[in-house]
Formats: sequence, structure tokens, C-alpha cells
Amino acid sequence: MIRVVLADDEAMVRAGVKGILDKDPEIDVVAEAGNGREAIDLVAEHRPDVAVVDIRMPGLDGFAATEAIRRANEGTAVIMLTTFSEDAYIAKALRAGANGFLLKSGDPRELITGVRAVSEGAAYLSPSTASRVLTTLSGDRMARAEEARALVDGLSPRERQVLALLGAGRSNREIGRELFLVEGTVKSYVSTILTRLGVRNRVQAAIIAYEADLVAEDR
Repeated sequence: MIRVVLADDEAMVRAGVKGILDKDPEIDVVAEAGNGREAIDLVAEHRPDVAVVDIRMPGLDGFAATEAIRRANEGTAVIMLTTFSEDAYIAKALRAGANGFLLKSGDPRELITGVRAVSEGAAYLSPSTASRVLTTLSGDRMARAEEARALVDGLSPRERQVLALLGAGRSNREIGRELFLVEGTVKSYVSTILTRLGVRNRVQAAIIAYEADLVAEDR
């Protein structure tokens, strides 16, 4: 069972998101918060697998709440949910440590897919935001590609294989099955890769994998 804490200041939105998640028998919304501070407290209390956090909330916003949740609860992944798709929001969500980013206007199935993906250790971006993330963080595409290739060249062949699969959105379990590794070994590789690439989370590592053409090579 995937345990979820849901945070949004609008009760009707919370009800709608909960209704979508309740359609999956393997997802259980264990608590609901109406603001960022409450979300932090409920995550600390329930230790869920995933927190679904709205960006715009009164008092402590979703960015600050996400940073606090990720810092204090290593086992809880965070999906940021918003009605806005501005590039600055996407970039800020990634810097806050979010594992996923979804638009409220997207396909409801993306929410279930995203929750399942991040609960298994993968990063998840809705298709409508993935290309914008690459554009937002790329800047000069040629320069970024060269920088990404230089970073990837510092990895071992096995680390590059893991990074390619991570970039393709695979979870640790799926990477392990494909490369015939136990999940604990995959986690160790991912941790080392993040450190060597100088990034905070899997989403940023996935972007480097795309920029270095590792994902295309893997496919």
C-alpha cells in the first residue's frame, strides 16, 4: 500500500485529488493538510511514502514545505501540484527537492502514475511539463550538452547505465531487474551518481542524462 499525505488549501481541490487517488486500491490517503505547516507536521506524524503538495498555500508555501519535508523525511517523496506551468515554478520546484511535478489541469491518470512512480524511487514529470523543464534548465543547449557529457564522462560504465535508466524514468527496482542488481546496490549507485554529478535529486540527474544523450542511447 502506498501511503499519501495530501496538502492543498482548497477543500474542493483536496476532495477531487483524493477522489482520483482513491480509485487506485493500492493508494491510501492517510491525512489531509490545508497549509504548508500542517503538511510538514502530518508527514512527520504519518511518515507516508508520498506527499502531494500544492504550490500556492497560505503562510508557508509549497516550496518551503517541500524543502522541509525532504530534509526531515528521507523516505517521503514529494509531488508538487499546481495550476500554473510557468518555467520559474518548475525550476523552483526542482530546487526545493521535489521528486515530481504535475499540473492540476493534466490527465487525472498522470496523478496516479506519478504517485506510483515516485513511491518506487523514480522521478516523474507530466508529459506537458517535461520539455519545459529541459528548456528551463538548459539555457544554451549546446553548452549544456557539452557540460553534461563532461559530467557523464566522469562516471563508470555501470554508473552511466544506471543514469540512462534513471533518465528514462525507471525506479530502483526496475533498474535492478534490467541490470541484474539487487535494489540496495542500485540505491548505492544512484547516491554516488548524484554526488558525482553535483545534483540534489533524480529529476536533475535525469535532465543531465537527456542532455548527454544517454537516454536516447539506452532506447
